[in-house]
Amino acid sequence: MRRLLPLIAAAMLITGCKNEPGSSEAKPTSEIAETKVQKDTKSSSTSIKIIPVSHATAVIKWEGEIIYLDPVGGAEAFKDMPKPGFLLITDIHGDHLSAETLTGLKTGDAKIIVPQAVKEKLPEALQNNLIVMRNGETIAHNGFTIEAIPMYNLPQTKDAMHVKGRGNGYVLEKNGERLYISGDTEAIPEMRNLRNIDVALVPMNLPYTMPVDQAAEGVLEFKPKKVIPYHYRGKNGFSDIKEFKRLVNKENKNIEVELMDWYPSK
Repeated sequence: MRRLLPLIAAAMLITGCKNEPGSSEAKPTSEIAETKVQKDTKSSSTSIKIIPVSHATAVIKWEGEIIYLDPVGGAEAFKDMPKPGFLLITDIHGDHLSAETLTGLKTGDAKIIVPQAVKEKLPEALQNNLIVMRNGETIAHNGFTIEAIPMYNLPQTKDAMHVKGRGNGYVLEKNGERLYISGDTEAIPEMRNLRNIDVALVPMNLPYTMPVDQAAEGVLEFKPKKVIPYHYRGKNGFSDIKEFKRLVNKENKNIEVELMDWYPSK
């Protein structure tokens, strides 16, 4: 079911799905403070390494390639990171898209893979770096196969915060390994029908994406080898990622649920 009303971090200028600070930040609704979280992936079963930056922003290290996911927060947030081979942007909202950050990163000729709606928000100086993908399209880039996956709210309405076709989730594949980046979505059929996913990034924050139980239901359908909750701060604080882990592993102990720290300043 669709969730209502957006709010974003104070540093962002674009409204939409939110990494909301405010008073709820000091007292999260979940038990995350008591949950063991990782700074990055440690599993030796995959060559895909996820390094959280904040909320929906990450650096992905994968067989020598560096990928920036939804870089926001200014170039300073990436000062200790290696330069990217390419970048992925999922949507137009300020917790996913920052033209200032993209410009400040000075990534040279590195391509930025975006949906059309993001292309329309970016300045002329970045246009030559862009590769536009629409839902359902697949490209080959830097040794990866990249497929754009829909991301949207349910039910589908014209006034939803995330309408089908505007933003992209992504499935990246290299040497038989597959990474699913959901973007801001609910447990849509396109997610539930995925197969052979090694690592999945899945959001859970009301009212912008979906509740914990729906996220668990979706994950239990497509059965990734590993799932990492991200984008889990919403209007009323933090979603209970510990409960998400419990729900998933109650039904399927073979799915590794890795809890990572996406909010180091909380």
